[in-house]
Amino acid sequence: MKKSLRIGAALVLLGFLASPAVSQNGKDEALDSKVRAFLQKMRYEWRDMNVPETDGKLLYDIVVKNGYTKALEIGTSTGHSGIWIAWALSKTGGKLITVDIDEGRYREAVANFEQAGLGDFIDARLADAHELVPELKGPFDFVFIDADKDWYTNYAKAVIPKLEAGGCIAAHNVYASRGGRRYGMGTGDFYEFMSKHPDFETSILESRGGLSTSYKKKTVAE
Repeated sequence: MKKSLRIGAALVLLGFLASPAVSQNGKDEALDSKVRAFLQKMRYEWRDMNVPETDGKLLYDIVVKNGYTKALEIGTSTGHSGIWIAWALSKTGGKLITVDIDEGRYREAVANFEQAGLGDFIDARLADAHELVPELKGPFDFVFIDADKDWYTNYAKAVIPKLEAGGCIAAHNVYASRGGRRYGMGTGDFYEFMSKHPDFETSILESRGGLSTSYKKKTVAE
């Protein structure tokens, strides 16, 4: 699978936008068309700390492949990653809670979610994730972290008890060490924490933005 992601990623993405998944009815087809059109229109407009398209597709694939339905995103930005996650959740019958502290980004994200036709699948919250995430009851089966890098480990510690067995914590801007250098973007402590955690299998996918995935083992250590 990794080889296919590395080779011809741009062509794969274009094909994906043309035909993401087999729709079951006219309502699904209409939503797919609306989301595809919005993503195509916005393809070169995502800035302000959004994920690249290829990483959005990876998030979509993770959710659909595993049938996740209870998702949490820490760091909404203006909504690009949230659109990919929520689009996947529209296939699995799930919903996304997404959190951002910046009011401008939050409002822009909400508008983007509505324009993409995915508002019903997203609970967008304007809040300080440092305070809100520990208070969320869960449970979750998918968590995506893309916020303040030096707080990644704290976010992970807050959500691990609420993550179902078989669930996934994905995180952006996480890179493997090279030549003995530490992991980039201030996420080194997080990567080391997740890699050494006995209840998780952690790896870094081939992606433009450094996307790590940590899957919670179905039989975890007590």
